[in-house]
Amino acid sequence: MGNDIILFGLAGVIASGAPIVIAVIGETLTERAGVINLSLNGVILLSAMIGFWVAVETDSLFFGFLAGMVVGALVATIVAFSSITLKQSQVAVGFILAITCRDLAYFLGNPIMGSQGPIMLSTSIPFLKDIPILGRLLFQQSLMTYISIIMIGVAWFWIFKTRPGLMLQGIGEKPAAAYVRGANVQKMRYFYTIVGGALVGLAGPLYTLSVKPGWKGTITGLDGIGWIVLAITIFGGWNPIRAAFGAYLFAFLQWLGLVLQPYMTSIPSQVLQVAPFPLMILALLFVNMGNTEWMERLIASLPDKVRLRAVKILRSMQSRQPGALGTPFERQ
Repeated sequence: MGNDIILFGLAGVIASGAPIVIAVIGETLTERAGVINLSLNGVILLSAMIGFWVAVETDSLFFGFLAGMVVGALVATIVAFSSITLKQSQVAVGFILAITCRDLAYFLGNPIMGSQGPIMLSTSIPFLKDIPILGRLLFQQSLMTYISIIMIGVAWFWIFKTRPGLMLQGIGEKPAAAYVRGANVQKMRYFYTIVGGALVGLAGPLYTLSVKPGWKGTITGLDGIGWIVLAITIFGGWNPIRAAFGAYLFAFLQWLGLVLQPYMTSIPSQVLQVAPFPLMILALLFVNMGNTEWMERLIASLPDKVRLRAVKILRSMQSRQPGALGTPFERQ
């Protein structure tokens, strides 16, 4: 396999990872605020369909992406109202919405199956595109891919380096303490849930208008992406940079399945296509297995030097969820 083909494939990994990165950042913001939005799988499908439909009708990519964000924001508003105001189970509400949105996408999307619509093309950045290797990988992408990369740094800076970001961490970790310091916990949870939902909704049309152009119903290949986004959010430890790594890892595994397919003819192609999903779940389990008793006993039995190194590696991978995640806030 030539270097040009490898670079082309890796550039494709960055492009196909863009919607996952955006969705993961959206869910990271939501869960940092203490709310779990399990509707992601249905939202991505519904926003992908509606975003493509609107783009076809208006012949505008902008309105297509905007429609996807509106869908995500509306569903997130339902999640916020049900869980924050009505104090209903966030898991139950999100799961029901995931199924409902998925079925609506397939039912309402029948009229536009196979339709031709506008497609977001790559936009090379002058001068930067000529940089060896990096130019091919990073600077010959679509506008939304550039935005997804920028969002990684912006989200990290917002969460960890700004006062509003510290307040966001507070309402997700110890909302009572944040309330005492003047934070309107309910209002902020509404805000971040809706903003996070809008970002998840943006990921949908990014598939149908760029990564996988067109709407093809059940064979569009997006069913299950939302659950992977939830897994990557945990894998990333609610940190945008680490979560982005997980998103690109998943996209890389998908590309690797396509690359290996011609060399593994004895394995059905369907197996290689779905392999990234269980592999991502296994990666999630590997990240969190350092907290288990059997792993602690295993590490304790190792020689001192090996044990210290193993503990260091496992600690660097471990993550802790926000302390008040999924817990309704009650003012005393």
